[in-house]
Amino acid sequence: MSTVDLNNKVGLFPEMAGESADTSMTGILPSQAILDLIAKGRILSHPEIPGSHIQPASLDLRLGDIAHRVQASFLPGQNSTVEQRIQELRMTRVDLTGAAVFEKGCVYIVPLMEELNLPQNISARANPKSTTGRLDIFTRLITDYGVEFEAVSPVYKGRLYAEIVSRTFTVHVQAGMRLNQLRFVRGNPTMSDHRISDLDQKETLVYEEHEDEDSPVKALIDRGLKVSVNLRASDASEVIAYKAKKNAPVIDLGKVNYYDPQDFWDVRHQPKKGLILDPGDFYILASKQKVRVPPEFAAEMVPIDPSIGEFRIHYAGFFDPGFGYGASDIKGTRQCWR
Repeated sequence: MSTVDLNNKVGLFPEMAGESADTSMTGILPSQAILDLIAKGRILSHPEIPGSHIQPASLDLRLGDIAHRVQASFLPGQNSTVEQRIQELRMTRVDLTGAAVFEKGCVYIVPLMEELNLPQNISARANPKSTTGRLDIFTRLITDYGVEFEAVSPVYKGRLYAEIVSRTFTVHVQAGMRLNQLRFVRGNPTMSDHRISDLDQKETLVYEEHEDEDSPVKALIDRGLKVSVNLRASDASEVIAYKAKKNAPVIDLGKVNYYDPQDFWDVRHQPKKGLILDPGDFYILASKQKVRVPPEFAAEMVPIDPSIGEFRIHYAGFFDPGFGYGASDIKGTRQCWR
């Protein structure tokens, strides 16, 4: 399930005049506004944040140099800091200045390099990066005195922490790696089904492949934009799904285009009677529809939709402005379901 989300009144790219800007404007802050927050000391980090870590509408967050393996996941609550809860639940420290192993199924808390000092009208929300989600690494943001995962309240001042659980693979991690990302939100933007329908009429949000061509289709909109998984291959050799292998080798997250996928994934071709998902196993599937997000909008996929079952649909849900859009010449991009 996908929800076009978080753009209101002035669009994604309003002229930013610092903290004196009109506070009635709402929406996701774009890259130039994130740079402004860094310049004003609202986002702090040592070492400084490289420009490549600032995405069109989000900021990549980096692991610090130590991890704490803890007994269980937690939220600190209104009366406690994360460090206080770590002291109560810590089993061991893990040095991340060199390559370290995160065992699958274990819970680790990692202080991040970035800290925040948010103004009154800016909040933030986090999400795993797509590369993190594709490896079934469950990570979510925690703050001091926090009562909700992945959320940073306005006027928050303090450190950020990542809870990390690698559910399928044992992985090598190191300080500086980027597993999650943060969006900054001005006000409380909303996106109604009516506005999404209007946007679909103007921009065409959804395409499907018909006879080797991508054709526009009417978007299915009900509490957001809905899409479905693709279980029908165009030929017998096409892969419909990837199923993670159990007891696969350790994955070094710093190595890109290095491993043979066959060591980690079993492929599934077109099923005759649907695809049966084994409980507890991890699958990657693509959407049937190709979706695109206009450049002045951002989008987010909901992680759980009770209307189709009580299970998590994905781990990484942020869509950048312009996803599957280009110069209005790209007819959408498929989504991955995890």
